[in-house]
Amino acid sequence: MRRPSDPAPRHTEQAGHAGHAGRISRFSRGERWIHRSTAALMGLCVATASCLYLPALAELVGRRHLVVTVHVWSGLLLVVPFLLGIASRAFRADLRRLGRFGPHDRVWLRAALRRDRVAPRPAGKFNAGQKVYAGWLAGAVLVMAGTGMLMWWTGLVPLVQRTAATFVHDWLALTVAVVLAAHIGKALGDPEARRGLRTGSVARAWAEREHPLWRHERHEE
Repeated sequence: MRRPSDPAPRHTEQAGHAGHAGRISRFSRGERWIHRSTAALMGLCVATASCLYLPALAELVGRRHLVVTVHVWSGLLLVVPFLLGIASRAFRADLRRLGRFGPHDRVWLRAALRRDRVAPRPAGKFNAGQKVYAGWLAGAVLVMAGTGMLMWWTGLVPLVQRTAATFVHDWLALTVAVVLAAHIGKALGDPEARRGLRTGSVARAWAEREHPLWRHERHEE
């Protein structure tokens, strides 16, 4: 029987090393915190908006003034995780990746739009779909925040502009809800991507299959 003080068997050490070598780092602790905080605030926005616009939920929850207050503040605070994340070098590097759109991204988009499962879909750390989603959502959040402030602080602009802001805010909110539902659906279909956001690392085989150009990006850093 092996005593606790005895060294571990050689095959055990090799297995542990192989398991570690089979995974690569994808997101830092700070990036995971940014994603979770943003997701929680966005979830609050969607939940409170549903309580404000759906009669059945509004009647069930009640306390409309409290719901409105939570909705407004969760919307205003959405930019805070992003602003704090600027201090993270890893987050800034990923923002640069998300902002770059190269020829391989156009190839990825064409294959995705045609639903062609045979054609190659080259992607770096983020594929073209993720880049489009991130850019669109960032713009939508800014528009929602701007129109929301015009609705909340009624003295800022005349009634005509507030009415237009309400129209844009409401319809964009519905669009955001649909896009978020699609985003969550894609995440549910990819356990390894979710594991990367939960633990910070992903399987090397998954990275080479889904993001084959990421290896070159890492070498360029």
